[in-house]
Amino acid sequence: MNIRPLHDRIVVRRVEEEQKTAGGILLPGSAQEKPSQGEILAVGNGQVRENGEIRALDVKVGDTILFGQYAGQTVKVDGEELLIMKESDVLGVLEGK
Repeated sequence: MNIRPLHDRIVVRRVEEEQKTAGGILLPGSAQEKPSQGEILAVGNGQVRENGEIRALDVKVGDTILFGQYAGQTVKVDGEELLIMKESDVLGVLEGK
């Protein structure tokens, strides 16, 4: 199933977080924080401004992004947990990934 987000929304797959601390301690699932990085799977057409113009998004499919811990809305599609968020929830794009 494909998702086509509307307007200035994007669909993101979280990257897997490390299961060990820097000291080598294994963390159980309940102690792990949700990752704040993800890969963009789909983007909308752009933000609709008050005058009716559409501003293209600054992010594109395939970008690895940083976002806040509570950003976006979690949805399940074909058994996979994805995030749908607005472009304004994106804190930055990781270059060189």
